[in-house]
Amino acid sequence: MSKDDGVINYVITKYSRLLWPIASAVLKNVGNEQDVEECIADVFIDLWEHPDKFDPQRGSLKSWLCMVTRSRAIDRYRELSRRNTVSLDGAMMAGRMGVQEALLQEETRKELIAAVNALADLERDILIRRYYYEQKPREIAKALDLSVKQVDNYLYRSKQKLRHAVTAY
Repeated sequence: MSKDDGVINYVITKYSRLLWPIASAVLKNVGNEQDVEECIADVFIDLWEHPDKFDPQRGSLKSWLCMVTRSRAIDRYRELSRRNTVSLDGAMMAGRMGVQEALLQEETRKELIAAVNALADLERDILIRRYYYEQKPREIAKALDLSVKQVDNYLYRSKQKLRHAVTAY
């Protein structure tokens, strides 16, 4: 398979709907629609960047895409599961905190979520990619067709806005 825009667009159009239920089934309990979408996009990006990984003598493109999608979805499932677990130390510490302190932390968390949701789409996307998905600024810049400097500037301004929104209360 070669790096041809027409070919990859054809593959995406033909197989996206096939791959969606595979990724959805794996990510059903821990992921959301965006996680499924990113998982499938990662499969196509991998095919685009490394077409040599697909060997037509070992099977069809359809079965290869299905296998890679399932594998990527399992990896994402593990990643999301790790993020959603609380360590025993964290649970014990939470148990020692006073009720007032716990309520204050919950209120701050809600304010922060509201502030993140109030950001412009691009700012929110960059912030989530950097701090939730732990992507490097270079990866974000490549994915969003921006310069690394632009990504750094968006991150700086977004953090300033969040700091102001949370401390304003």
